[in-house]
Amino acid sequence: MYFQQLSISRLHWDKMQAHVAHNYPIEACGLLAGVNTKVFSVFPVTNSLNSQTRYRMDAQEQLSIFLTIEKRNWDLLGIYHSHPNGPPYPSRTDIDEAYYPGVAQLIWVLNDQIWTCHAFHIYDCKVSQIELIIE
Repeated sequence: MYFQQLSISRLHWDKMQAHVAHNYPIEACGLLAGVNTKVFSVFPVTNSLNSQTRYRMDAQEQLSIFLTIEKRNWDLLGIYHSHPNGPPYPSRTDIDEAYYPGVAQLIWVLNDQIWTCHAFHIYDCKVSQIELIIE
């Protein structure tokens, strides 16, 4: 599923932001699920690499979340992670490891003590930006 925009409630936005801030300077990561382009839930996941420059989602947590998403008849809409030291767009590693091409990739970056987020689709090594609508 490809979409031009993604709708996120303020509560879910704040949950992601708190997660990336809490894990700083380690890269934080997580999943977003919902229907169509509307996020219904945010699932923070442990970065099993515990790295400032890479993330790998804890496999057991990820599997449990995928089962929850399936049980609720939702779709995986997005994957988020932070770039504690920039850039505000997908890195070469992000592009190379984009295994879910129809899913939004949200990247959180710390700019002047403020966390900002940008969303992208990555498909066939091509990157396009997605509009985030915070409700």
